[in-house]
Amino acid sequence: MDFKKVKKSFSRILGWLGLHLCSLIIKITPDRFIYRFAKMISSLAYYFARKQKNIAFDSLKIAFGEEKGKEELDRIVRQCFDYIAKSAVELMFLMNKPQLLKDRVDIVGRENLEKALSRKRGVILVSAHFGNFPLLLGRLAVEGYKTAGIMRPMRDSRVEKVFLEKREKFGVKTIYSQPRHLCVNNTILSLRNNELVFIPIDQNFGTAGVFVNFFGRKAATATGPVIFAQRTKAALIPCFILRQKDDRHKIVFEPALDLQEGSNPQETVLINIQKLTDIIETYIRKYPAEWGWIHRRWKSQPS
Repeated sequence: MDFKKVKKSFSRILGWLGLHLCSLIIKITPDRFIYRFAKMISSLAYYFARKQKNIAFDSLKIAFGEEKGKEELDRIVRQCFDYIAKSAVELMFLMNKPQLLKDRVDIVGRENLEKALSRKRGVILVSAHFGNFPLLLGRLAVEGYKTAGIMRPMRDSRVEKVFLEKREKFGVKTIYSQPRHLCVNNTILSLRNNELVFIPIDQNFGTAGVFVNFFGRKAATATGPVIFAQRTKAALIPCFILRQKDDRHKIVFEPALDLQEGSNPQETVLINIQKLTDIIETYIRKYPAEWGWIHRRWKSQPS
């Protein structure tokens, strides 16, 4: 018997049951109590998810080195767990409440988005697993923008199905990152239809991407946004969603990035992916608890 597989299957069953239980509780929980419920989930996760907690501490040490002391790192990790729990609860609570979603999420820099859409070439929203980014997609879809997101399917197909249904209820189209040819074709089709395509580029991309500097260390990074922009002439707009002190949210659209040409196509991709990564790093430095530190971002390194 493979005990590792049994343990993994058992963990997924527990996760599946926990997801449904939380969903049922949120359905009957008054608005003013949902963040108390999120705090309870966060406290349990912080205590039991020791592997993820250790990854978060390791990632923060890589990123900040001696810049931040242990007490500050502890605070960021704890707040990161709080924000992840709040984001999950918000998604379940707001999925059938479009007007409430509009009321709770403001948009800043809309003129940058509208200017890009007026070119009729589509818009690539470059971002990260930062803040409640699924809420960002839902808010844009509710506002009437044709919105798609490139997603990695979750390992548990049952959980993936639940979140796929939530995205569809918001009106968000899902483009799966695999198979690759379908991802490419569906993305190009969406851009040619002048849609928004959300692409996060902040997770380890193995040997398939390029290595750029991220917090002073090389990080394997996806090249999709720049390559799609080259092929379709779509605008590249960095965008982020920020949690406010009262748990409202603010979506920020930066000005479109003008592609800088290198001496060859490969250098052009590298230069511009570095520029986009620098913008993401700037936001993470300013709002460190908003980013998902529980991912091994620097796992792959150049040989």
